[in-house]
Amino acid sequence: MPRGGRRLGTHTNRKGKFDPADEKHVKHTNIGKVWELYEEREPELSKIPFSSRLNLERYLGIYDSFPFVWRMLTDIGSIRACWLYLALYLAIQFALSLIPAVQLWYSGQLLTIVGTAVEQRTVDKQLLLRVASSRVACSIIELLLNHVSTLVSRPLNTRIKQHYTIRMFAVLARLDVPTFDDPLVQRQLEQAFPTSSRHSVVWRTVVSSIHMGSTAVMVVSQLSVLFNVLKNQQDGPLLALLSFSHSLLSWTTDTHSLFSRVWAATTQNDDYIKLSGLRKSVSAPAHRKEIVAGNMWEYMHSEYQRCINKLGEDAGEFWDVYATWNQRRFPSFTSIIRRPLHELPQIVFTLRAVQYPASIPLSLASLNLITSTSASFSRTLLKLFDETGTISDNFATIRKMYETINLPNRIPDGTIPYPENHQSLQTGMSIEFRNVCFKYPESNAYALNNVSFKIEKGQLCVILGQNGSGKSTILKLIARLYEPEEGEILIDGRDIRTLKLADLRRATAVLFQDYTHFPLSIKENIALGDPGHSDDIERIKEAATLGWSVRVYRTPRGRIRDLSRQAAVSFGKIRGMGGMKSNESTSLSGGQMQRIALSRTFMRSSASEPSVGLLLFDEPSASLDPTAEHDLFERLRLLRGQKTMIFSSHRFGNLTRHADTILYMHDSVIVEEGSHDELISAGGEYARIWNLQAQAFL
Repeated sequence: MPRGGRRLGTHTNRKGKFDPADEKHVKHTNIGKVWELYEEREPELSKIPFSSRLNLERYLGIYDSFPFVWRMLTDIGSIRACWLYLALYLAIQFALSLIPAVQLWYSGQLLTIVGTAVEQRTVDKQLLLRVASSRVACSIIELLLNHVSTLVSRPLNTRIKQHYTIRMFAVLARLDVPTFDDPLVQRQLEQAFPTSSRHSVVWRTVVSSIHMGSTAVMVVSQLSVLFNVLKNQQDGPLLALLSFSHSLLSWTTDTHSLFSRVWAATTQNDDYIKLSGLRKSVSAPAHRKEIVAGNMWEYMHSEYQRCINKLGEDAGEFWDVYATWNQRRFPSFTSIIRRPLHELPQIVFTLRAVQYPASIPLSLASLNLITSTSASFSRTLLKLFDETGTISDNFATIRKMYETINLPNRIPDGTIPYPENHQSLQTGMSIEFRNVCFKYPESNAYALNNVSFKIEKGQLCVILGQNGSGKSTILKLIARLYEPEEGEILIDGRDIRTLKLADLRRATAVLFQDYTHFPLSIKENIALGDPGHSDDIERIKEAATLGWSVRVYRTPRGRIRDLSRQAAVSFGKIRGMGGMKSNESTSLSGGQMQRIALSRTFMRSSASEPSVGLLLFDEPSASLDPTAEHDLFERLRLLRGQKTMIFSSHRFGNLTRHADTILYMHDSVIVEEGSHDELISAGGEYARIWNLQAQAFL
C-alpha cells in the first residue's frame, strides 16, 4: 500500500489476493488531487452486456455455496415437523406470487369491457360486477395469505433457530484453548454465528430463497398474462417494449457503486496526510496535555488552514470527493437515450389518437394499463436480479457456518482408551516429561525450555518458582490444554497424544489459579466438577461442605444448609441486552467464590472416587494466609489417598516438607529436583530461599 494509504472497503466472496499494482486485474483512477481509487476488474465477465450492473460474480458465489445450502436443507428436514411447516409456507408464497398475474388478467378484462363500451355503446354489467368483485376478492385473499404466512413462519423460524442455536453451542463448547483463542477463529465465529440479528442466518436464507423463487414465478406469470392482454391491443406490444426499455435503462444507469466489488482508496498527498494527522491530534485526549503545555495550537491551526486552502474541494473525506467526482462525469450513452424513451409512449399515444380519434377512450385506458403494468413487471424483474445479491451473501454465510461447524481442534484426539483398568487410578498416575519445549501462541519466548522430570504413581509433587517460571504451563500441558512443540509427555509410560482426550481429562481433577465462576447457580457451579453426578444432591453438599470448611473468611453458619434450593442464585448480572457477564456478583465475596471453586474440585477429587487418578492444583493458596494455607494443604493431603497430586506454588511452606519430589523452576527450566531434605542438604537456591521464606509459613 502506498505511503499514507487507506483501504476503505472491500466486498467479495471469492478467495484470492487484491493487489493494487496488478494492472491486468485492477483498474486505477485518480479521484481529484488526493485520492487514488483501485477497482477490481473481471476480464472474463466484462464483455457481457450490463455485467457490471448485474454483478455476475455473485452467481459464481451461489454455485460454489450450493452444496452447503443443500446440507442446510437436509438438516432442516431432520427437525421435527419442519417439513410440514415449510411445505405450507412454500404453498402460501406460491399463491401470493400468482395474485399479481390474476389481478393483471382482471385488468385486461376491464380493458375489454371498456373496448366493448366504446364500440357498441353497451356494458355487460354482470361481467363488470364479477370482475370488480374478483379484484376485491384478490386483495382480501392476499391479505389473509400474508397473515397466515406470518403465523406459519413463526414456529418454523423458532424451530430452525433453536436447532442451529444448539449446533452453535456445541461448536463453541467443544473448541479447545488454542483454537478458541485464535483471533481468526473468533472472527470466523462472529461471521458464521452473528448474534445481533433477530432471525438466524439459516431462516433468512430460507426466506430469501423462497422469496426469490416466488418472484421468478411472479415474473413468468405476469409476462404470460401481459402478452395475452396486449396481443389484441393496437400498438400494445410497442408501448410495453418502450416502457420496459425505459425501466431497464434506468436500472442500469444508477449511480456507479463500489459495494459490489473489491476496491481500495489510497492517498500519497502530503498535505492531506498532514491535514488528517492534525485533525486526529486535536481530537484525541492523549495529545491534549502536550498541545496545551507546548502552546502548539496556533501553529497547528495555521497549518490546518494552509492545507485546507491548498487542497480546496479535495480536502474532504473520500466519499465526499468521490461523490463530487462522480457527478462531474459526462452522462453515459444509456443515460442520454433514457430520456427520450420516457417520452415515446406519450408520443405513440398522441399519434394513435390523431389517426383514430374515436379510439381515444380505449387508447387512454390501454396506455394507462400498459405503462403501469410494464413498470410493475419491470420492477419485479429487476428486483429478481437485485435479490441475487442477498441470496449470494446468505449462501456465503451458510458456507462459513458449516465450515465453522466442521472446524477442527488444534489438539488432536488420541485413539487409545485410558485407563485399561479403572481400579488402577486408585494408586495414581505416573507423569514423565522428556525434553519438553513450549511457547504460547503469539510469543517468541519459551514458557518451558527442554524440561525433563518423572513423577511416580501416588507421589505428591510440588513445583516451585516465581511467577512466569513455567509452573502453570506444566499443569496445562498435562491437562492437554496445549501441545508441546518439542519433546514427549508420558502418562503411565504411554505417549499422552495417543490417549483419548475425554478419558484423560475424566481421570484428572484440576484447579487453576485463575479459576472461573460460571453464570449459573451455586449448586450447578459445584456440580460441574463432576457432571456425571450433577443430580446427586448429597454428593454436591459433601463437596460444598469441604470447600466451605476451608478457613478463608468467616462465614455465617447455615450458608450451605439449603444448597439444593439455591438454584436461583447465579453469578453474573444482566447488562442491558448483552446478557450475563461472568465473574460479577453482588452477593458473594471473593473468599466465598474461592470456596465454590474448591468445592467444584472436591466434587471429583475425593479418595473414594475411582475415576480420578491425578489431582492438579495451580497456586490454590495464592490468596490465603499461612493458617488457611496449612488447613487447605492438610485437607487435600488427607483427601487424595494414594492418588498422584501435583501442586504449583511460588511460596515455600509446610507442604514442601511432605512432598515426595520438588521441582524448583527458574526462567522456564528446572534448576533443582529432589525431596525437601535432599534440596536442603544440597545447599542450592531452594535451601537459600527456604531459609529466607519458609519459616514464616510453618
